[in-house]
This record gives sequence, structure tokens and C-alpha cells, in this order.
Amino acid sequence: MALQVIGTGLCLLRYRRDLRPRAVASSSEASTTTREEDKVKLGGSDVKVSKLGIGAWSWGDTTYWNDFQWDDRKLKAAKGAFDTSLDLGLNFIDTAEVYGAGITGAINSETLLGRFIKERQQEKGSCEVSIATKFAALPWRFGRGSVLSALKSSLSRLGLSSVDLYQLHWPGIWGNEGYIDGLGDAVEQGLVKAVGVSNYSEKRLRDAYTQLKKRGIPLASNQVNYSLVYRNPEKNGVKAACDELGITLIAYSPIAQGALTGKYTPENPPTGPRGRVYTPELLTKMQPLLNRIKEIGQNYDKTNTQVVLNWLICQGTVIPIPGAKNAEQASEFAGSLGWSLTDTEIEELRSLASEIGPIIGFPVERF
Repeated sequence: MALQVIGTGLCLLRYRRDLRPRAVASSSEASTTTREEDKVKLGGSDVKVSKLGIGAWSWGDTTYWNDFQWDDRKLKAAKGAFDTSLDLGLNFIDTAEVYGAGITGAINSETLLGRFIKERQQEKGSCEVSIATKFAALPWRFGRGSVLSALKSSLSRLGLSSVDLYQLHWPGIWGNEGYIDGLGDAVEQGLVKAVGVSNYSEKRLRDAYTQLKKRGIPLASNQVNYSLVYRNPEKNGVKAACDELGITLIAYSPIAQGALTGKYTPENPPTGPRGRVYTPELLTKMQPLLNRIKEIGQNYDKTNTQVVLNWLICQGTVIPIPGAKNAEQASEFAGSLGWSLTDTEIEELRSLASEIGPIIGFPVERF
């Protein structure tokens, strides 16, 4: 998911690889596993994940989500989202080192995720989960070594010896070639199975792909803002390049941070920072689209959320990662799988969405 506010007080813990178990399934029958036919490969890598993932941006966050506070109730809800996701076969969880900053009692998302994995292993005897996390290209980080150092700190917080996917969260002001080298080093040292980028333009994406290819390492993914109402990846060449090069497009904010669910109206816009993007004026323009989404959903006995997530899945080589705050949301997200909109419905929704106009995105994706 996107970085809106860089959290402060990043928790950097010592890395002790020998003490970190991998989060993999055991032979225990207590754990629900994801069927192979419900998985897809991340680009040209050997990593297979569920066709829809879960974003953990909100877990522990007090700068953008959770009304700027974190408590035990929200913690239990996040744990419920994690367990329900895995129970329903959504085994791909995306986090980042800058999600959650320890402000007002909050805790880093990676630390929470590591705790949830450990608790599930203790409760169920196993934990089949594929973890993706990200490197923050902060201005004071230089060269390939900074990538490995940050990765090892992430692994320490997660309590793992490796992760399935490690991504550059956004392009750096400088040092980008070194960062790509760091991703390659991470693969060769066995700390990650696959590597990707996030918020990369078409040119940066192609450059990263070429640089890694020289080492025989595929660029597995590009994680970008992509939804029915935010389709810049279709317009700026990013999705076409992903399709051409065999790179998976991971879609963050796939339900437009809740604006496509039907929950919000011009009279009841979202609170907090989201309200500055999804204003009453914009929500008014969205009403014809939301009404049609609802009508289509009723034909399939699906919610608005499930329709718009299915719309993304129908785009091919796209994995949406909606953020789940609780078990109910995770369960609803799972209902977007196992069926498909028609080609006519897909184009009708695209056409209606095109009438809404531009929506604010993450500016760095244009660099």
C-alpha cells in the first residue's frame, strides 16, 4: 500500500537469523491451506500466493488509519482479520517497515504480524502464510547495504528467517541503482524468495527489470495504486509494461480506501486524511457508478466491495490487496473470488468510472 505519512520512531531490532522460523505450513490438519488452483505466481518467480491478498497498512497505524489511536480492541480486531484471512485461503499478507510508528501506544505492523504468525503456530500447529514487506527509500539511506540492513531489521520484527517478497516502497531521491543491487543481494543470500518495487513509473520499472535480469533474477512485482476509480496504471504505461514483461501488478487501495464500498455518501464522507481525497463533491460524482455496482452485485448476490475487487482480478495478472481491519472485512474480501464479471459488465463499469474525473494519487509514481 501507499506511504502517505512516514512514521517516526522506526523500531530497528537486532537480527538473529538462527532464531527465526519460517512461516510455513506443517503437516498439521488444524491449518487451512490454500489450494494450488487458487494460487498465482508472482511474476517470473517461483513464489505462489493467493489470487487476492490482505494489506496490513492499518495494523498499528496512528497516522492515517484508526482515528489516530490504537488500543487492545483494535489489536484483537486485526488478529481476527489475520486468522480469518488464512482460514479462508487468503495467505498473502503485505506490510512494510513504515506501517505503524509506535505513536500513542501503537506498534509497528511488522511486529504485530510476527506476533500473529507465532500465535497461530502455537494455536494451530502451523501457519501457511506468504509475507511481503518493503524497504523505505529514506533520503539518508545509501547503497545496496542499506537494503540488506533494513531487510534484516524487518525479518527480526517479523520473527522470520526470510520473506516471500521484498519490495522497494517508492523510488529514492538517489541511490536507486544501489537499491536494486540490494534486492539482488537479498535473493542471492536467501533472505527473500522474490523481489519487487512499488510506486514505480514505466521507465523506472523497465530499468529495474533490466538491471535484475543481468543477474538472472526476475522482477516479480510492481505495487501501485489501482482501482476502478484510480486507473493511472492503465494510462501511464505501467500495466502494459507489467503485462509485457511478466510482472505481477499488486493493487493497493483497490476499493479506493473504502470509497467504492458504498459505505460513504456526500452526506457521510470518510473521516481523517481520507476525507481530503474523497470529498462530498467527489462522492457525488461517484454515485451513478456506485449505484450500478450495487445493481450488478445484487445479480450475483455480492456486495459492492466484492464486485470492485472482482473487477480488478478480471484485469489479469493483478493481485488486489485490500486492507482488512477485522474478521468481517476479511471474510467479505474472500467473497470476491470464485466467480467473474462478464466482459460487458467490466467495460460498463470502466466507462462509468471514467466520467468521475481525476483522483489524487501518490505523486512519486510519476517520477
